[in-house]
Amino acid sequence: MGTKLFVGNLSFNTSSTDLEALFSEVGTCESATVITDRETSRSRGFGFVEMASSDEAAKAIGAINGREVDGRALNVSEARERSGGGGGGGGGRPGRRSY
Repeated sequence: MGTKLFVGNLSFNTSSTDLEALFSEVGTCESATVITDRETSRSRGFGFVEMASSDEAAKAIGAINGREVDGRALNVSEARERSGGGGGGGGGRPGRRSY
């Protein structure tokens, strides 16, 4: 299984294909996805790339982190697992606000 990387500060014009081509320059890029807004389908300015191995991921971080692409310095780091929570508000009684 590969190593997933987070890529931030992407130009809104960057496509998943562009991202894959960029990371393929430094190793085997298994997948690349630019995250888009559900309603507008516009890029949210970040994405994820999966490199074939942890060695290739480290090489990609070293080579691409800080590199300027389309006038923006990219932020590349190892992706963290999503925390399970997500959403919902706190406890309390339904329909009552606690300030």
